[in-house]
Amino acid sequence: DYELCEEWEHLYPVPREDLINLHREHLLHLLEMGDMEKALQLLQRIEDPGVCLAISEQSLDQHLNLAASHFLADYLTAHFYASLTTARRKEIQALYIGSKVLLTLPEPSRVNYFHLSSRPLLMLEQLLMNMKVDWVAVAVQTLHQLLAGQEIGFTIEDIDNLLSKYAEKALNFPFTLKEKRS
Repeated sequence: DYELCEEWEHLYPVPREDLINLHREHLLHLLEMGDMEKALQLLQRIEDPGVCLAISEQSLDQHLNLAASHFLADYLTAHFYASLTTARRKEIQALYIGSKVLLTLPEPSRVNYFHLSSRPLLMLEQLLMNMKVDWVAVAVQTLHQLLAGQEIGFTIEDIDNLLSKYAEKALNFPFTLKEKRS
């Protein structure tokens, strides 16, 4: 049906909003099916960059699954970086980095942290609070690789400060140790 609508669009004038809605629904359908290749082909077929940007942004705001969010954040960053506002750019980059960190976690656990995908620093803190030290090590390594040259609202120093804060708390004993006397 989507392909028929696309053919119709080439034969008759379709209002811009209807065109955006059609392509957005088609894109969402492809992303839900996990067909990233066809989703990319669909976006490449759209001739008007403004329409393509609107479709991609609206689809990203639907809070799809992890793979779809990662795909759309990557696509928007790669193709429309200059067209985005600074705030939106940071938001999309944070989502991209957060989804990349989520992909480093064991698959069954990803669902527990998915709601934090647009806030990677908070996700890292949650992992620390849940004592997932091995996961934190992989996440920090991934963040260090991804943060080079990115502006998303936090830096490598913020990560280091967070790790220091929790390391200090781990060594903080609320009671004093008394020596046993024999």
